[in-house]
Amino acid sequence: MTSYKFTNCHIHLFTLDHLPPDFPIPYALELARRPWFVKLVSMLLKCIPGQEEKGDMLERLGRTIEVGTSRSQEDVFRTLLPQYSEGTRFVVLPMDVAAGGYSEPKVSLKDQHTDLYNLTQKPIFKDLLLPFGKVHPDRPGAFDEFRRCIEDLGFHGLKLYPKLGYAPDHPLLMEKVYPYCIEHNLPVMTHCSRGGAFGKGLHRQEGQELGAPRRYIPVLEAFPKLRVCLAHFGGDSEWDAYIKGIDPLNPKKRAENWVTSIYDMITSDKYDNLYTDISYAVFSFADNVPALGVLLENEKLYKKVLFGSDYYMTKQEDLSERQVSMRLRHTLGVDVFRQISTTNTQRWLTGEEPSGELDASDAGN
Repeated sequence: MTSYKFTNCHIHLFTLDHLPPDFPIPYALELARRPWFVKLVSMLLKCIPGQEEKGDMLERLGRTIEVGTSRSQEDVFRTLLPQYSEGTRFVVLPMDVAAGGYSEPKVSLKDQHTDLYNLTQKPIFKDLLLPFGKVHPDRPGAFDEFRRCIEDLGFHGLKLYPKLGYAPDHPLLMEKVYPYCIEHNLPVMTHCSRGGAFGKGLHRQEGQELGAPRRYIPVLEAFPKLRVCLAHFGGDSEWDAYIKGIDPLNPKKRAENWVTSIYDMITSDKYDNLYTDISYAVFSFADNVPALGVLLENEKLYKKVLFGSDYYMTKQEDLSERQVSMRLRHTLGVDVFRQISTTNTQRWLTGEEPSGELDASDAGN
């Protein structure tokens, strides 16, 4: 069994060639290759009633252009490596936005998976990459492609993104994919924040409802051995609302907030294999990390939070990966940082505790 050291459980290496040409609007990628024009169009859209969301999405896409226009996933990975200490491992999460009702990208999901496999075979990257297979249950052949990822390519888990147009308890997932994950001891990573990509034609509220924390309860009850991570711990906007304060006399408000909803689910003793990660959320460092430290005082949550960054989506933020990981370790302390970046990630990935101790010098240097 592999003994995992410091692990970033949430990064992306896809490029603009892996995204649909009409996402989030027609000709968006052509616009994205022209940074000055992206900024202008996003500003104009934000001034048009009903188009503000598209303007915001286009602006966020534009901020990631420098990395997204890389020629390959390897080039993206090479921009990330200097931010972390030698031996750090990365869970790589592919993207398949096209299955949400958009046009097919220049590089197919199958080729994206294969390219990731080829990257893992390069000696210089040996044991650094832990790719997951992406499944959109409405894509024809989705389960067969996932099986190829696991059985032929040696991938390490499942990636879901319900806001692209399906519920976490979709029949294909419940009848084939989740049982397969249990049979092969595979963890699940699923997007769980109000922001991000939405299926074509889905109103924001509809997409958010599909990916809400409570929508995973039927899955967790049906498959109690399934190790599921609700990524982003609810997302940045929910952290902002949580820190501003939630009326303790209003249980409905607490249930509606995704931070408290995930917290309550994990600490309820009902879902032993439920996890969350702090990807992207920790980049709002000044507000969110002190609050995280307080939440981690709960012993049950302490064992179920995973370190992840959401690279390269985080390129739109002011802090670098290196700054965040070092500040996080300094603020939380080496013991807590070791717990979320090593002990918890090992347990989530394999179902087992780490076989050895992590030297403090191995993480974040």
